[in-house]
Amino acid sequence: MRAHLLMACSLILAGLAIAAPSWGQVASPPAKADCKFSDGKTIHVDYSSPRMRGRKIFGDLVPYGEPWRVGANDATTFVIDTDVKVGGKDVPAGSYTLFALPNPDSWQLIINKTTGEWGIPYPGADSDLARIPMKVSKLSSPLEDFTIGFQSDGKTCSMHLDWDTTRATVEITEKK
Repeated sequence: MRAHLLMACSLILAGLAIAAPSWGQVASPPAKADCKFSDGKTIHVDYSSPRMRGRKIFGDLVPYGEPWRVGANDATTFVIDTDVKVGGKDVPAGSYTLFALPNPDSWQLIINKTTGEWGIPYPGADSDLARIPMKVSKLSSPLEDFTIGFQSDGKTCSMHLDWDTTRATVEITEKK
């Protein structure tokens, strides 16, 4: 009996020793980005951050001309507690899902009214609140991790989506 217990414990410990190095290596870990306007109102984005892992990203893993879930896993959420203008288009305070329509030289940010879903499939254009042109530029070197970030001056939150050598940017201002 004691030998069986010792053998079982040894097998469990061996399994844990093999699995432990991979625990911290999530393929697309959760991430978030926030921006605050000068009056304290906020933008909050929750997303999963996939990795390049040697893959060709845009035009392959992320096909051109098709809606992309802007990250991985669960849908990317876009929560604002004030009315804003995204790229000049009105977006009321609330919770939304972000998608993008990437192309080699132009992108559109898709703000979709459907929330709480897995990131795919795209719920369809009839659920879109807005499609907003994004400015596309090249990063100086490839970025392994997909990242959503903000640059702010208090009046404007410039949201950027960065991955591989691509940056797509849109200006967000509080509607007064």
